[in-house]
Amino acid sequence: MDRKISLNFDPYKLPSPSFVVDEEFLENNLKIFDYIQKKTQAKILLALKGFAMFSVFPLLRKTLYGICASTVHEARLGRQMFQKEVHTFQTAYSENDLKEVLELSDHVIFNSFSQWNSFQKIIKPYLNKVEFGIRVNPEHSEVPVPLYDPCARYSRLGAKIDHFKGQSLENIKGLHFHTLCEQDSYALERTLKVFEEKFKNIIPEMKWINFGGGHHITRNDYDIDHLCSLINNFKEKYNKEIYLEPGEAIVLNAGFFVTTVLDIIENEKMIAILDSSVPCHLPDVIEMPYRPEIIGAGKQGEFKFDYRIGGQSCLAGDILGDYSFADKLKIGDRLVLLDMAHYTMVKTNTFNGIKLPSIILVKKNKKAEIIKEFNYSDFKNRLS
Repeated sequence: MDRKISLNFDPYKLPSPSFVVDEEFLENNLKIFDYIQKKTQAKILLALKGFAMFSVFPLLRKTLYGICASTVHEARLGRQMFQKEVHTFQTAYSENDLKEVLELSDHVIFNSFSQWNSFQKIIKPYLNKVEFGIRVNPEHSEVPVPLYDPCARYSRLGAKIDHFKGQSLENIKGLHFHTLCEQDSYALERTLKVFEEKFKNIIPEMKWINFGGGHHITRNDYDIDHLCSLINNFKEKYNKEIYLEPGEAIVLNAGFFVTTVLDIIENEKMIAILDSSVPCHLPDVIEMPYRPEIIGAGKQGEFKFDYRIGGQSCLAGDILGDYSFADKLKIGDRLVLLDMAHYTMVKTNTFNGIKLPSIILVKKNKKAEIIKEFNYSDFKNRLS
């Protein structure tokens, strides 16, 4: 996204810090998914692990078929608030979790035949209500960073083709694979080639195939028609229902983070300290790691004034990154970070007792609505 983007809101009129989701940008993404679904009849799901702002579920469910959950809590949120299909996958279920998941879900996907076989007594009463699947590991890596590669060596995610030997597929309706992370349709094409070759004897027995997540569909350079051709060719060849869980692509570039400069100090370089915290509010900056774009800012040395931008926690590594600005930063300046909807609100924490950011929705009429603000009780109630 262009860091000179024109905003539909005034950052100085919002609480700071705050997450801001723009309804207009969100609808633009949904139009792309609507096009794909109409052209392919594939069903696209919202991955709650990446975005769970339920105040916009009424908008999302006009286009999307449902949600995919990774826990009981996500499944319950999807059932209560999204009110469409609920697909649940957990790396491993406890008996109590599975009992709840079965009550909440339309599809339940198992990570191993070990769990599938051991829970047959619990599963049996739900065979006419729930469709069951197995997650598979095609043993094909597309993700360059091992931390995010579901098919990395020693991966705990999914059954390999060897694990199918001697296993009954009775009552298993689908296969689920996930090999991508912020990648294009050509990475999916390579995955499909391996998936089809390895599971060619199993695919015909299935009702549906879930192509998983990591599809960066709403990125400017994504080849949408190539994706559609991949889906349609697969459907024509196997006559199966297709699901996708594109994750962050649903809200890609539809969110912002507003934060305020509290202080500016000098220690060999100029350092601006914000009223927010990277490990508390934007932990993916450290975990990925990556450097978010800031409206009006460039890389170090690109403009006249360089600053290291840091947060207010006591963690020495609470650093957003090094940036440059055309004008000197001042205390009280508002900074707006781009692409801050996915893996943000769902990952916040209250380390140091730092207050959680407010959540704002900018409506299509450009009116900013405060959806939620947080206080001391949100910190206290997580403790004992």
